[in-house]
Amino acid sequence: MKVQLPLQQFAHWLAVQPDAVWLRQPINGQWHDLTWRQVDDQARRLASALLALGCAPGDRVALLSKNCAEWFICDLAIMMAGLVSVPLYPLQTAESIAYVLDHAQCKVILLGKLDDADKLEVGIGPQLTRIALPYPTLACAHDWHALLAMHEPLQTAAEQQPEQLLTLVYTSGTTGNPKGVMLSVHAMAFTAANACAEMHMSPQDRFFSFLPLSHVAERFMVEFNSLYCGAPVAFVESMETFASDLRHVRPTVFFAVPRLWTRFQQGVLEKLPQAKLTRLLRIPLLGWLVARKIRRGLGLDQARIMISGAAAISRGLLDWYQAIGLTLCEGYGMSENVAYGCFNRPGQVRFGTVGRAMRGLEVRIAESGEILFRSPTLMLGYYLEPEKTAEALQDGWLHTGDKGELDSDGYLRITGRVKDIFKTTKGKYVAPAPIEGEIAKNSHVEQVCLMGSNLDQPLALIELSPAARLLPAGQVGADLQATLAHLNTQLQPHERISHFVLVREPWTVDNGCMTPTMKIRRNVLEARYAALVAALPARQPLYWET
Repeated sequence: MKVQLPLQQFAHWLAVQPDAVWLRQPINGQWHDLTWRQVDDQARRLASALLALGCAPGDRVALLSKNCAEWFICDLAIMMAGLVSVPLYPLQTAESIAYVLDHAQCKVILLGKLDDADKLEVGIGPQLTRIALPYPTLACAHDWHALLAMHEPLQTAAEQQPEQLLTLVYTSGTTGNPKGVMLSVHAMAFTAANACAEMHMSPQDRFFSFLPLSHVAERFMVEFNSLYCGAPVAFVESMETFASDLRHVRPTVFFAVPRLWTRFQQGVLEKLPQAKLTRLLRIPLLGWLVARKIRRGLGLDQARIMISGAAAISRGLLDWYQAIGLTLCEGYGMSENVAYGCFNRPGQVRFGTVGRAMRGLEVRIAESGEILFRSPTLMLGYYLEPEKTAEALQDGWLHTGDKGELDSDGYLRITGRVKDIFKTTKGKYVAPAPIEGEIAKNSHVEQVCLMGSNLDQPLALIELSPAARLLPAGQVGADLQATLAHLNTQLQPHERISHFVLVREPWTVDNGCMTPTMKIRRNVLEARYAALVAALPARQPLYWET
């Protein structure tokens, strides 16, 4: 399938529906709509400004902001000027930002909506030219409205080439410094064009953007899919307005991570306890009405494609949503292949798997059990890291670092990380992912990390859900002990869990326990709780950190 490149696709919608709304931005509770024509004007003005500020084709421009309409406009302007975008995570530390800006050799940084912006100031060196998006942000040399007013729209946009570097997407760095994934113009085009065709997306769809656009999954699934199917995108104003914004937009395509799907569930159960909900759902007509009311309350009553990705989701959570009439489609991909991997298509969902390969993608399992991908969406390599590139890309195949199994119908099941597997003192290997999935079925569990390297038996560090922290400790403890006892009857002797350790402090990006993409940092957690683990009382399988 020959695909249009991003600027060609933008020109298509500009010709076909110039006055249709593409971007919807709430500001102080008021919705501001931007048409394709208005977006084009702003993007071309910003492109002119970037070139006037001394940027030359191929130069890198950093983008540090929470999601907003101007994020898309900036990305388009960078493409129009023939530059390379370097998105930064709004939740990144100042040290990490400084590393990426230096490593990518950025010349300009576009600064927008940020929480605790002042904490990031020291990460942005004086050599960078700063441009402020039209929101409260760090001090900048150039203001959005004034800068755009000063420059006429760029008459002739740069002509994109398929193998040209479009963007440098930095990994979240679970074990060390982030790596700069080089993604080509064609890779981004191929993902969106094929996903839109396979999912039958059209201008009648509606997207809702809130997960960081610096993450390749949101950029592909929301920004580029909307660009390729011509559908409008609404942005969340803040976490405080998230629920009302979502109900207002009622998206038809919705992408979230497991942690958020868990939070939605917890919000429902705080108003309607599980036992009562289960009883109501069993009553034929009443159950249907209750489920419909919950879907409307979430703002998902018109969603036809609901995606979960970026981390494993528990089977229990998938079943819970299924019971209220929402089928979550779990998918799996990586920054290194533009998140274009395997996916459970609507109507073809197989729980417990991450679905089948997307169009144009080959997947196979190596003798070691590692999942390998080959497709036109593979990265050009890691920026300035030829050795790591050679390790990840071998004979045209991407080595994912994940282990998995393919069933007879081509559905892929993730069984763990190649490097996450640990060995206990008994010399036996344990794969944590499947066991963590079983523990996460308990609704009291927000997050879990199984560890056991150089221990006699594995143990599980558990962060309790916000709802569980409000319940009597005795009730929570009894439920978790029942889970532990039942689980140990299902596990091999060397896999059986000695302790559930209930940690006191939640794991966050700020305290270093999670990456900006909400993945737990195992090495950080193992180091953080090493002393506690060494002193655990043998006869107390459920241990509360005091």
